[in-house]
Amino acid sequence: MRLSETKAVFETDVPARLDRLPWSRFHWLVVVALGITWILDGLEVTLVGSLSGAIADSPKLSLSGGQIGYAASAYLAGAVAGALFFGWLTDRLGRKKLFTITVLIYSFATIASGFAWNFWSFAFFRAMTGAGIGGEYAAVNATIQELIPARRRGFTDLVVNGTFWVGAAIGAVGALVVLNPRVIDPEVGWRAAFVIGGAIGLFIVFLRRFIPESPRWLMTHGRPEEAERVTASIERRVAAESGVKLDAGPFPMLRLRGDVRSWFGAGARALFGQYRSRTVLGTALMASQAFCYNAVLFTYALILTRFYGVAASQVGWFMLPFALGNFLGPLVLGRFFDTLGRKTMITATYAITGIAMAITGWMFAAGALNAVQQTAAWTAIFFVASAAASSAYLTVGESFPLEVRAIAISLFYAFGTAVGGIAGPALFGALIETGERSEILWGYLIGGGLMLVGAGFEAVLGVAAERRPLEQVAPPLSSA
Repeated sequence: MRLSETKAVFETDVPARLDRLPWSRFHWLVVVALGITWILDGLEVTLVGSLSGAIADSPKLSLSGGQIGYAASAYLAGAVAGALFFGWLTDRLGRKKLFTITVLIYSFATIASGFAWNFWSFAFFRAMTGAGIGGEYAAVNATIQELIPARRRGFTDLVVNGTFWVGAAIGAVGALVVLNPRVIDPEVGWRAAFVIGGAIGLFIVFLRRFIPESPRWLMTHGRPEEAERVTASIERRVAAESGVKLDAGPFPMLRLRGDVRSWFGAGARALFGQYRSRTVLGTALMASQAFCYNAVLFTYALILTRFYGVAASQVGWFMLPFALGNFLGPLVLGRFFDTLGRKTMITATYAITGIAMAITGWMFAAGALNAVQQTAAWTAIFFVASAAASSAYLTVGESFPLEVRAIAISLFYAFGTAVGGIAGPALFGALIETGERSEILWGYLIGGGLMLVGAGFEAVLGVAAERRPLEQVAPPLSSA
């Protein structure tokens, strides 16, 4: 790092040094300690859906079906608000502070949910849980992308986002256990499930103590000396863990301003001016995958119980292969996003998902599938769709300047959650209520059509970000 005479402008090689590091235990720690957020989110969504019957029957809560729905809406509203508020703070105060605060909020709110005494307390605790999870998306996604070497960024980000479905599988199995009266009293079981989930979150706080602040964030917020110290510490750690002698350089230098503290105005101009096409692309990708995903996920049990006669207590068994396919998709396909390229893979996965959704909808409407075949079709579709959905988060995370990365992730996450959490499930729910398979077909066609629209936007506006440093994909706003 070299400072100018005025120290208002400096040169740094921190990004190049981070990107040239070999994979080590340090990177695994980053992935595990930060990526477990998505496991918790999957656990939350699946577990609450599976436990809704027991929660409604709780002698202390005695919630109606409508109140269960309002509690779910409170969680989604909290997630949207948390993403926006904590995303703004993540760009302002730093990654490390916020990914510690948000997981603490999640943990305590989840534990509190297990001790709720009436509808209002339960809804409030669910909203706070959602706020923690929403804030996690911004802080964690930004940190992972800034600490993982460029050559592995796509695969790592997709797999981490895909672990949502590991949590979903755990939630499905956990529900089968805590709802079994021969194992535990359901009133105790659903409360214990929340307490255990919160306790896991507290363990994550311990793991995250060993993750440093993002040097990239430090260098763009007037703290170049600290960015240098943190990078040197990471290098020593990686060299000791991997046994590899690190390349000593010289490395490409990045020239940055160090006299600016607030990037709100410049960030807004970047999002809606300089990077307008990327904003349009991110909106199209997030909205289409959110509608498609949430429409199917939140009505999964209703389709099985009302049209295939599957008992509600057995839905968890059908969720397991679905969750497995969703996790394996990014794991198997993720590496191709770094080799074949972002545009090729994102366009392909969105298009394949859209076409497959339409075909499956037609087969469902024709009565050509039984419960097992329907689940197999969904599993195959979402093997591809999961990689597509994860790539939407990857795209919005790496397509914008570092100074506004977290708030950009938050804005698109909030938009996707609002659209997918409200429009998708509401439409599918209304179509299912008609009891007509031909009506539900329209839902599949709309979901598939939106995924094809997303594929079209990617084909035209997609960015070739594979294996490129973040600073080349979107130069920092503080570039001098």
